[in-house]
Amino acid sequence: MGGRVRVGLAALPRAGVVGAGLGLAAAGAAVGVLAERRVLRRRRAGEPFPWPADAPGRDVMTDDGVRLHVEVDEPGPGCAPLTVVLVHGFGNDLRAFRYQRRALAPYARLVLFDQRGHGRSGGTDPRSRLDRSVIDQLGADLARVLAECAPDGPVVLVGHSMGGMTVMALADQHPELFGPRVVGVALISTSPGQLAEVTLGLPAAAGRLVHRTAPPLLRVATRQAQLVERGRRVTGDVAYALARRYAFGGDVPPELVAFVTEMVAATPVQTLAEVFPAFAAHDKLRALDALAPLPALVLVGERDLLTPADHSRAIAARLPHAELVVVPEAGHMVVLERPDAVDAALARLLARAEPAAAGAGR
Repeated sequence: MGGRVRVGLAALPRAGVVGAGLGLAAAGAAVGVLAERRVLRRRRAGEPFPWPADAPGRDVMTDDGVRLHVEVDEPGPGCAPLTVVLVHGFGNDLRAFRYQRRALAPYARLVLFDQRGHGRSGGTDPRSRLDRSVIDQLGADLARVLAECAPDGPVVLVGHSMGGMTVMALADQHPELFGPRVVGVALISTSPGQLAEVTLGLPAAAGRLVHRTAPPLLRVATRQAQLVERGRRVTGDVAYALARRYAFGGDVPPELVAFVTEMVAATPVQTLAEVFPAFAAHDKLRALDALAPLPALVLVGERDLLTPADHSRAIAARLPHAELVVVPEAGHMVVLERPDAVDAALARLLARAEPAAAGAGR
């Protein structure tokens, strides 16, 4: 989701009444929505980003009994002895890596999964209480996916937005994996912390108001889930406008904006309410020390309002072997907006990780 990783993209447009309550309809730059409504309706009638009908799916159970949907693309002949694990962001699902999945297939074995409460994965039982922070639980989930789907051999982790935070949480919990097993890391449009200070492209006071009021409003929304769902349908154009502003930095096809809007809309409000407050407490700057010896890619869109470029610069400053890429005129969903730039940077990362991968594969 994936600044507060997906403040504008997920928590606010998903719960239409919450977004209205926060006053972000105006901030969402809804100019042109009426003109695009016809395009959005056409997009709803089709599905250019469907679930792959023949995707090799499997289930992985987390340590607290949540079922995660995982898909594995086995490598073709001549691929490096390497597994690339792609970890999506808040309010997204594994389809967010649609372009990267296609681009990386010739180079490595791929593992993609829907994070808990997203896509086709199960959510946390609302009657249970996690014995760790939500982001730390996501790191533990990633550890389970690695144990089940990449139990040996070298691994490169690619995390977008909340997915990057998930990778940091794994590094915090299992630094011993980084080097012997994890031989490269890509952190895309993410942050090591201090997300409560992000203004979301709003005046500072308005940004602080969003951070302060969104969590309690989302908690209320979980108790009025059916009302929120009806409100979301009514405010679909507002959600579209918010996604257009907060996901992208430049002009993109309306179908792409609608795709992001639909991923967010499919995320249960309970998931939004559980995860959103965790971003304020997220602080994994020291966890980056485990990544310091590795080849790394730190990539962000120049116009990212949710996890601004300065957060990526702070990450890169802690990683001496990182390539920092700031993609001009791109926003938070740079993996969809500028896939060619992202794919090329990931190919360079895999090339740099290859010597370590060859050594780990022996």
